[in-house]
Amino acid sequence: MEFKTAGRMNALPFSGIRAVMEKANAMQAAGENIVHLEIGRPDFDTPEKIKKSAEESLKAGHVFYTSNYGTPALRAAIAEWENEHNGANYEAANVMVTIGVSEATWCAMDAYLEEGDEVLVPNPVWLNYIHVPTALGAKPVTYSLKEENDFQIDFEELESKITDRTKMIVVVDPSNPTGGVFSRATMERLAEICVKHDLIAISDEIYEQLLYDGEKHTSLATLPGMAERTIKLGGFSKAYSMTGWRIGYLCAPKDIISAVVRVHQYTVTCASSFVQDASVTALKECAEDVEIMRQEYQKRKDYLVKELNSIEGISTNHPTGAFYIFVNIKSLGKTSMEMAEYLLENAKIALVPGSAFGSEGEGYLRISYATSMEQLQEACARIRKAIADLRAGK
Repeated sequence: MEFKTAGRMNALPFSGIRAVMEKANAMQAAGENIVHLEIGRPDFDTPEKIKKSAEESLKAGHVFYTSNYGTPALRAAIAEWENEHNGANYEAANVMVTIGVSEATWCAMDAYLEEGDEVLVPNPVWLNYIHVPTALGAKPVTYSLKEENDFQIDFEELESKITDRTKMIVVVDPSNPTGGVFSRATMERLAEICVKHDLIAISDEIYEQLLYDGEKHTSLATLPGMAERTIKLGGFSKAYSMTGWRIGYLCAPKDIISAVVRVHQYTVTCASSFVQDASVTALKECAEDVEIMRQEYQKRKDYLVKELNSIEGISTNHPTGAFYIFVNIKSLGKTSMEMAEYLLENAKIALVPGSAFGSEGEGYLRISYATSMEQLQEACARIRKAIADLRAGK
């Protein structure tokens, strides 16, 4: 017997990133030597202090439900960290702990979007921000981030997209997939527009600790008029190498927290108790571990930018955040999907077609440098040869 899925499922494609990863893993299982540059997962182990904290929590019997909002200790630690590092003015009551930023995204949107509402979303972007509102019956309206503008916002275009149905705007800073970081001037102008048009802002700042070349982060909620309308998303997966721990958070005014927690409590109930204990340790004791990883990412980024720009036929800008490089392949005469498949088949390199992140990603490939320098060196050698062969018509 065949059961018909809900109609909204037609708007939920499988992840383009995961599709590449699955194919690459199958090739690897068949004996191929694959260099993985597709997944945004740090290659470092979780710091020992964090793992030890989780073990101690388990031994202490912290194995039960916590408050839907999260443990008081973690909520207080998150508020303290945000206030110290971003100049925010949060209390524990402004924090809700989530199962990563993915769940925080769903909760924030589900709590506020109604059918027909419009959401301004960057293009290119991590596509949860396209598909979640679509699944909720809302309409994502994209605003472009272009390389020629250093992936900053074109405010004339952005304002032209605002209608009387526009309710929310999504900001991802630093960016996945471009690695771009918005300037303070960009963020200040964005704040003015949010206030002018009375928009709720979802500000995804998961990569905020991974900045390079002296770049500074501006947290949207700290700008004039934004504290009362911003849902700031953060987490532990990227900076602390805790992807498998599934722990994130959102910070917002208390009335917004009261709304989103109702979605959260009927979907996941709460984050794991011992993971929350370990996350307090991450915030309070692991800044040095984060800095060691950040410095290594800086070295990898510098190497990749230089090497990729030396390969005839492709180019990249100089990203200053996250751990991604968005490589321009427009001169090669292939779509981003065709080029990703060509490199996987011929160079045994797994990376993500830019089209997986929206229409503005066409003509690009996303490379994650969250892997060893040795692997990156091997990848560059393979890419150089594969592109030379392609250009020579081999």
